[in-house]
Amino acid sequence: MGSARWLLASVAVAYIGTTYAQPSPQVQARISAAIKAAQESKSMNIDYTAFVNPFIGTDYTNYGDVCPGASVPFGMVKFTTDLTGYAPAGYIADPTQKVRGMSPLHDSGTGSSLGTYGNFEVMPLICPGGFETCTTTLAARERYRMNDTDDAYPGYFMLTLDNGIKMEATSTRRAGLERFTFPQGEKPYFVIDLANDLPASFAGGTLDIDPNNGRITIGGHFGSSFGPGEYHYQAFACYDLLNGGTQKLSEYGIWTGDNYGMDAKGLGQTHLNLTQNLIGGPPYESGALFSYDGNPSQVTLRVGISFVSTDQACANAQEEIGTSSFEQIQLASKALWQEKLSKIEIDVVNTPANITEMLYSSLYRASLTPNNATLETQGAFANTSSFYFDSLYCSWDTFRTFYPLMTLHSPVEFSQIVDTYIDGWRKLGWMPECRANNLPGWTQGGSSGDNIVAQFAVNYHNEAQALGIDLNELYAALVTDGEVNPPEWNTMGRQVNVYKQFGYVPFAVLDTGSTGRQTREGSRTIEYAFEDFGIRQVAQVLGKSNDVEYYTNRSYWYRNVWDPTVVSDGYKGFMQKKYSNGTFAYTDPINCSPKDTTSEDCSLQQDNTNGFYESSSWEYSWLVYAPHDTAYLVELMGGNPTFGERLDHFFEDGYYLAGNEPSFQTPIGYHYANQPWRSVDRVRDVVLSNFNSEITGIPGNDDQGAMASLLSFHLLGLYPVPSTTHYMIVSPFIPKYTIHNTYLKTNTTVTVTNYSAASVAYPIPNGVPAYVKSVTINGLPAKSRCYVDFYDTFRVGGEIEIVVTDEKTYDCGGAVPESLSTGGFASAR
Repeated sequence: MGSARWLLASVAVAYIGTTYAQPSPQVQARISAAIKAAQESKSMNIDYTAFVNPFIGTDYTNYGDVCPGASVPFGMVKFTTDLTGYAPAGYIADPTQKVRGMSPLHDSGTGSSLGTYGNFEVMPLICPGGFETCTTTLAARERYRMNDTDDAYPGYFMLTLDNGIKMEATSTRRAGLERFTFPQGEKPYFVIDLANDLPASFAGGTLDIDPNNGRITIGGHFGSSFGPGEYHYQAFACYDLLNGGTQKLSEYGIWTGDNYGMDAKGLGQTHLNLTQNLIGGPPYESGALFSYDGNPSQVTLRVGISFVSTDQACANAQEEIGTSSFEQIQLASKALWQEKLSKIEIDVVNTPANITEMLYSSLYRASLTPNNATLETQGAFANTSSFYFDSLYCSWDTFRTFYPLMTLHSPVEFSQIVDTYIDGWRKLGWMPECRANNLPGWTQGGSSGDNIVAQFAVNYHNEAQALGIDLNELYAALVTDGEVNPPEWNTMGRQVNVYKQFGYVPFAVLDTGSTGRQTREGSRTIEYAFEDFGIRQVAQVLGKSNDVEYYTNRSYWYRNVWDPTVVSDGYKGFMQKKYSNGTFAYTDPINCSPKDTTSEDCSLQQDNTNGFYESSSWEYSWLVYAPHDTAYLVELMGGNPTFGERLDHFFEDGYYLAGNEPSFQTPIGYHYANQPWRSVDRVRDVVLSNFNSEITGIPGNDDQGAMASLLSFHLLGLYPVPSTTHYMIVSPFIPKYTIHNTYLKTNTTVTVTNYSAASVAYPIPNGVPAYVKSVTINGLPAKSRCYVDFYDTFRVGGEIEIVVTDEKTYDCGGAVPESLSTGGFASAR
């Protein structure tokens, strides 16, 4: 999504100079020790979860917005603490912020500045004066953390408040355990919050205390975190307080309050029924308050979550946790992560330790989301027989790298997510774009879900039926996105009526048939064209020759917003928005780049007159959204030498924006100009200048694993061409790795002959091999050293050898990556 960069730049100023004091230094010490032990033992039995640093991207300067909470792969719940200030994922490493409670629902990596979820916070309290003196409201109960105490690893989260209370969590898919350790002799009190979520969107709900069974059930209506305010979703929680009869309640009751003097408590009362406060302002705060007999030093709460009902929330807790201990659930979660992370196994012994940590931390984040909420549906999706994954933040972010990475090793989960996209078309008329909180979210460009389902279809059409996907139905959903204009396209679909009429999305066009924010005309045209390419690819798989020709021609419509007369920094020809009469509406290509000195808006705002979304014409002119026809762009820019020089200028003069999706492909652009050695240098620079294993370790929003999957590809020495079967070869940071595809029962080992750890540097030292000399696939020379095909490699398994040398200035040694206009993608695999 990336919008936080534009919306919150001023916030960063307040934190300049702040001392980092979280997480605990023991997190890095533990990871480093685990990697060293693995290197020294040379064992094949490796615990990959020990290499994961969940705190990468939890900083408060780059806005990584990563959730380090306890989760299983694609878990619906992610338990972590919620903090004050800017904390969209609940947690933020910023030690100047206070803890407001621990809650089970979060997203990870989103650019939603208001935050997502944070429902049903629990805050442990010490109340020396008893029940009536407990600090229940947000402002009253907030507390700092002890410095250098936050800890997490896959399946586990912990921090310690400044009053000595330790808060821990572990989880299953829809439930979890929260464990609290109090200072010796203190009576444990807890507040559970009904009305406060992170975006303050409460729109009514109920809370009930059952003191006999030690259970609190909660249900409420809440608002979207990145979508229309008119929409609301329901969420439910079930808190079991007695830990299988080992804990006994003392006092219990309800509370309500505000910031203007209200602090009311009802000892012994058991019911709250609140509606939305229509007069406006923040919602009235309210919830439950309870304590325990015997001053136990440790208290465990069992939590079930549902989007259907409180009964189902309780059933989820019973089914997934039952009487299991905290340690048992934690170990089960770790086992799930080990299975997921071991799909890519590397030569740990000879890989630099920081690369090992960065890779497995990235692979971890690339399986945190989207959230598997199957059987937890509501609204139009209630009782669906399909899989349901939520928090698709956003298709615009994830189609480039997230799903091509999943293609390599996880077709089962990929097919389940594709089922969600198709079911969205069944239920709502169009495939989802940025669905979250069980609600439609804002469309950032077009219908990028088209490229996601096309990615699946072209790579797994032979297995689609066995994986539960009807390709004809998938294609019907694609065609609807490409041909049917929704009446309101801010949340689904495209403005295809005017796009088809003019061959581009015109600026300031009269559209009498639909509603949407008429901005981003240049970028939407480019994106629509690539989405048409996705439709074309699936038509080719299905043998629909007429449709292939039709959508091939439409995929060239990006050319209609290329203005050959615009000059910037001496380079001629840029993408521009265009009026319906065929004349261009000039905007400076520098606008919305890192060099832009204006304060104009560049995201979804109505006054974004730039013509592009979250980046500049300098960026979009590289066809970052139309990689299917880059050969034509090379010619538009004057041929290979000029293209390469202009790309150098783009990076060296400061136009490159590492922290957002439009920048993802540009470092590999040299491949299309038959200069792949320059891509090697550029990717080394991009990775080592923008990524690391600190909390600042990613340069922008992780965007539901988009940034994580990008870094994974860079470290593996690959880069995908979405909606195709092609993966470009750059230069691995790792000497050897194996990708396991358990569904296809294939194992593919990539070996880098002549690898040197000294090549993990920028600039690459003279004499150090890092540049691709040759590529062989199962002993046979590849047709190009610039790209391989999934069907020849990872699909069938075997050995890929990449021989590297210190000699620069090599070419592709065969074909450059394919483009439509030069005969590429001529047949389906």
